[in-house]
Amino acid sequence: MDFWGTVLVLARRWYVAVPAFLAAVGAAFYAYSTVPITYTTTAVLLLTAPNSGGTLPSDPDLPLPRVNPLLNFDHGLEVAASILISVMSTPDMVAEMGVTSEGPTKYAVTNGTNNLESLATGPLVFVEGESRSPQEATAIVHKAVARIRQELDTRQRQVRAPAGTYITISEAVPPTSPAPQQGRKLRSAAAALGLGVIASLCAAFAAESLAAPLGAHLARRRPLRVRRLAGKTGA
Repeated sequence: MDFWGTVLVLARRWYVAVPAFLAAVGAAFYAYSTVPITYTTTAVLLLTAPNSGGTLPSDPDLPLPRVNPLLNFDHGLEVAASILISVMSTPDMVAEMGVTSEGPTKYAVTNGTNNLESLATGPLVFVEGESRSPQEATAIVHKAVARIRQELDTRQRQVRAPAGTYITISEAVPPTSPAPQQGRKLRSAAAALGLGVIASLCAAFAAESLAAPLGAHLARRRPLRVRRLAGKTGA
């Protein structure tokens, strides 16, 4: 059915379409008002190598040249960042952080993209916390950052790396101020409104389809009734 045909059906069955549409608006308002606002906080961690690099001189009298850590990036730092992202994303670690699937507070440690399967594209680790409370969103980010530092130190000790070659972490972007997120509320309201509009269209067309056979049936009975009345009058 074309656009104007749909409009005509809605115009004829307005007594069905209008209440259904008003119900859809009410459902959208209810969805928007009941979905809580969440707050997000984001931090970016930078992994850097020590000034002397990843090795120690065999002769203390001949030290290695000092290097700017910001100019000392290599694939080793990317691998270390990927390890930290993977460790912080495991279900066991999430449980240790006190985060549950039903809880209002969550965190995510990523490489800055939605593709968590790929290795980090640089020595950066992105930490995001989300909660219904701005204080809790900030707290979970600080807790995740502290745990990342701990995990990095643990893994360097496990491989018996010399203390002078330890990778260090600095906050390239400290935890930001919690920002309210309205996206979830808007998506819920839009979904409820869209489903309601579809339901109102279906109701209008259902009323149209039921009215057509009924109208035809009444049209067939009208001549018979007229003939009966005429017969009684003639009698």
